[in-house]
Amino acid sequence: MLRTALSCLGCAALLAACAPSLTAPTLGRIVNAKTGQEGVVTFLPGALWSGGTTTDNNVTVQIGNQTYLGRAVLLDAAVVPARPAFDLSFGLGASQWDGIAGWGWGTRLGTPPAPRTVLRTGNLIAKTTGATPLTLTCTLQVDASEHGIGDCTGSDGARYALQF
Repeated sequence: MLRTALSCLGCAALLAACAPSLTAPTLGRIVNAKTGQEGVVTFLPGALWSGGTTTDNNVTVQIGNQTYLGRAVLLDAAVVPARPAFDLSFGLGASQWDGIAGWGWGTRLGTPPAPRTVLRTGNLIAKTTGATPLTLTCTLQVDASEHGIGDCTGSDGARYALQF
């Protein structure tokens, strides 16, 4: 009986490990810079990572009664090599000045460097469907936690601010 229960538990754990992980989409807001009209931006899971999703459309933008579908693409962030967590230096010196001998010494112990936030940059191009589609182009800056900001321009000349 115990062996059967443990076998079932092991099979369940194995199946759970093979299941895809589910992540929620990232939601944000978009605001018309002139009128103040607000809308909602939805990024599909993986859309805010470099290389992101491979689907055609990974972003939906809803402003008023217009729905834009499009794709966000991000570039890899430049990684700056970190300094060591600490550094130690030691120095000695000796001299003779005006007939008087002198000497000196010193040490320095550094502290860890402050962590740096690395931002990925990219853009978003979206359009409405229909006979005369409207387009929306945005520049994006995204941090490691998939939060970011952007500036957008509509094909009608409207400017938007984006937060997510």
